[in-house]
Amino acid sequence: MGEMVMAGYGLDKAVRASVSFDTPCGALLRELEQIWTEIGEREQDKDRMFLELETECMRVYRRKVDSASAERAQLRQSLMAKEAELKALVASIGENTTRFKVNEKHTSLKDQLAAVTPLLEELRAKKEERIKQISNVQSQIEKIKAQISDHGYQNYDGCVKQLSDDHDLSTRRISDLQMQLRNLQKEKSDRLQKVFIYVDEVHGLCAVLGMDFAETVKEVHPSLHGTNSENSTNISDGTLEGLTQTILKLKAEKKTRVLKLQEIVEKLHKLWNLMESAEQERRQFAKVAAVLGSSEEEITSPGILSLETIQETKEEVERLTKQKASRMKELVLKKRLELEAVCRNAHMEPDMNTAPEKIIALIDSGLVDPCELLSSIEVQIAKANEESLTRKDIMERVDKWLSACDEETWLEEYNQDDNRYSAGRGAHLNLKRAEKARILVHKIPTMIDNLIAKTFAWEDERNVPFLYDGVRLVAILEEQKLRRAQREEDKRRCRDQKKLQSLLLKEKELIFGSKPSPRKTNSFNRRMSNHHSNGNGTGFMTPVPRRVSAGSATPELLIPRSYSGRYNNYFKENRRLTAAPLNFSAVSKEDSMSSFASISGSEPDSPLYLH
Repeated sequence: MGEMVMAGYGLDKAVRASVSFDTPCGALLRELEQIWTEIGEREQDKDRMFLELETECMRVYRRKVDSASAERAQLRQSLMAKEAELKALVASIGENTTRFKVNEKHTSLKDQLAAVTPLLEELRAKKEERIKQISNVQSQIEKIKAQISDHGYQNYDGCVKQLSDDHDLSTRRISDLQMQLRNLQKEKSDRLQKVFIYVDEVHGLCAVLGMDFAETVKEVHPSLHGTNSENSTNISDGTLEGLTQTILKLKAEKKTRVLKLQEIVEKLHKLWNLMESAEQERRQFAKVAAVLGSSEEEITSPGILSLETIQETKEEVERLTKQKASRMKELVLKKRLELEAVCRNAHMEPDMNTAPEKIIALIDSGLVDPCELLSSIEVQIAKANEESLTRKDIMERVDKWLSACDEETWLEEYNQDDNRYSAGRGAHLNLKRAEKARILVHKIPTMIDNLIAKTFAWEDERNVPFLYDGVRLVAILEEQKLRRAQREEDKRRCRDQKKLQSLLLKEKELIFGSKPSPRKTNSFNRRMSNHHSNGNGTGFMTPVPRRVSAGSATPELLIPRSYSGRYNNYFKENRRLTAAPLNFSAVSKEDSMSSFASISGSEPDSPLYLH
């Protein structure tokens, strides 16, 4: 065909004849040339027709070339687009580029397209998967953010929005989003746990205060009551702040009610103790009464601080207050008896301003509030108990001294018993008791001296006299010392009189030579017996204590109350004695002479008989 073209451009016949007849085109041209020869066409016509034929062939070839060129351009453009998309997908997904790189060994465009297409399809599928994965994570993130922000949660419709940014679909972005989601889920869990804790605390406070829990939490957010799903529970900042403020408000209300109820219960306890209410009556308010000694955290009983409970307790206090007014006189007198009992046990004198007759008169006149009077007596009782503790040591010593005096009295009676050494039943016990009594009696002077020293120390410390049943104890002890000294003098004088009697009897025997008749002896014994019984002989007589009043120049000797009972053997008389000390020398001399004269003058034949 190329040779034909060359012949068509004015080549000579030798050149045309050189066209190869081996090709189909050459054979056709040879056949055409033969036909034209047979027809008789001229050479110029043949050249012209060959030129036309060549021109027509050139147009066909040009069309084919243009079509092939356009197809090549299209293939190149498609390949470039797919390669660009491939590169973009690889960059977006962040996969390894070597895996998705086109093999350069493929020279044809169609082979290159065939190699790129499956890679591109794979990356497109992976892109869609990444987009769905990222969209899902972002949807959860947006949902949790909406729940936390509250405002966005109310407008959140739950629809997954189309991913707007698909340039970064790498695994790193997915990891970042998942990390963000986990952080938000943790924050949601923490907030949800905090909401549950706050709701439980509100429930406990509402139970104690007797308030409606549902209405209280609904004021914060409706989702806090009546829902079991965690997703439906609001966990926004507004809800947490609302719960916090509600808890603070309830705690403040609880504190106010606790103080109010404790004040009421304190009054209730006082009235119970004052009225001596029965246990059955107190049992009704046992739970309420426990509030008095409890802290706010310990008060958890349901309804214990409700307005109804406080009102019931207040009404009970008002009821007992009305009863107290009618029984106040009885209560005051009872407290007065309690004061007297405390003073009597401690041998103190109660305040006479609160004597029963004065109490009754004051209450009946209405001049004094019975409550104030009762409080005054309670203060006196407290002071009396406190003072009795300070007097305890001295009072124990007084008891020991009086017990020793009891033993002394028994020993005196025992020594006067003529049958004390008989072999009767229990005689050996009396002998042992007598021996112990003699040891104890010898300690009595030391006891008195120590007791006086203790009493003086007590008085110096408090600058008040130590009174024993209204009598100064020091005066009683000093009087006891004087009377013991007098008794010892009487005993000595009695021994002298016995010696004198013995001498007189011996003188009579020497003068008259005979013993006194039984009648005279009996008369002498009767005189001596009378002498002992009237207190001037050897008979024991316990001295009466001396009452000393402040500012009084002449002390009075009266019987303390305690001596009229247990120690009535020591204080039997009510009489007055002079405050001047006894002159034992004068008394003993005068008594000795009178006794001597009485003894000697009892016998008519006595040389000492006074005419």
